[in-house]
Amino acid sequence: MSEITVLVPCYNEQESLPYFYPEICKVAGRMKAAYGVDFSFIFVDDGSKDGTLGVLKELAAGDERVRYLSFSRNFGKEAAIFAGLQHATGDYVAMMDADLQDPPQMLEEMYRGIAEEGYDCVGTRRVTRKGEPKVRSFFARLFYKLINKISDTEIVDGARDFRLMTRQMVDAILSMSEYNRFSKGIFSWVGFSTKWLEYENVERVAGETKWSFWKLLLYSIDGITAFSTAPLAIASLMGVLFCLLAAILIVVVIVKTLVWGDPVAGYPSMMCFIFLIGGIQLLCLGILGQYLSKTYLETKRRPVYILKEDNKK
Repeated sequence: MSEITVLVPCYNEQESLPYFYPEICKVAGRMKAAYGVDFSFIFVDDGSKDGTLGVLKELAAGDERVRYLSFSRNFGKEAAIFAGLQHATGDYVAMMDADLQDPPQMLEEMYRGIAEEGYDCVGTRRVTRKGEPKVRSFFARLFYKLINKISDTEIVDGARDFRLMTRQMVDAILSMSEYNRFSKGIFSWVGFSTKWLEYENVERVAGETKWSFWKLLLYSIDGITAFSTAPLAIASLMGVLFCLLAAILIVVVIVKTLVWGDPVAGYPSMMCFIFLIGGIQLLCLGILGQYLSKTYLETKRRPVYILKEDNKK
């Protein structure tokens, strides 16, 4: 009999878990009756500061299918995903959030896509961003357009982490043990046939989002630097263009001085050019710094996460 492991990263989800757990159990019961598939659950407590761990301990005490992993501190959602995938034992692995923005009932259609249609992965994507701030939605769409233009790895607009994968695909993802992880890109990079299910945005059932605009911006930069070297090429191109511009300006200044004999005029415009070129240089150094910092962190070979508690050990 096949088994689905449901992986749920949790950070301060004390309010959401009492709603999520009964819903996923209902879906598990229906799918066991309809398809004969067993379920196991892995909840990864990513250093929560509320009572999330206490709730998980209560769930584990009443349900032997529940396993919880608790980090020594907050390592981020990417680390929680990696830890959950490492400890998942099912023939299929489903990933979803605890806030019910990922509708558990979609698991039935996702399972059919793999078991009956032969896909290796069934993912979900939002077709609307209802309830999300307009500025945030604008920059999100801009990010997907940008990264798909500068990267060879296609990342579907609106793609969620909510997906069901075969064991073969999970093993391929785990083989990419890099420290700086961008799962949306990794899921696409490993390949495998993927079916996309579209659905409208769903509001959180409880609690507040952990993703501020600033965190999303930094996450998008991580994605770009992880799956594209185009910014480095752009920095090099800007260097070449400004070298040419500088050569042209030198010729203009010399000719102007010889013809009009007025070397002092044009001081304000020259200062503008100096500030512009200085800004471009700092931008290029910043781009180089991003890639250098990622390389530096990789060479340290630090663990992606540190596990503090595990109820199955």
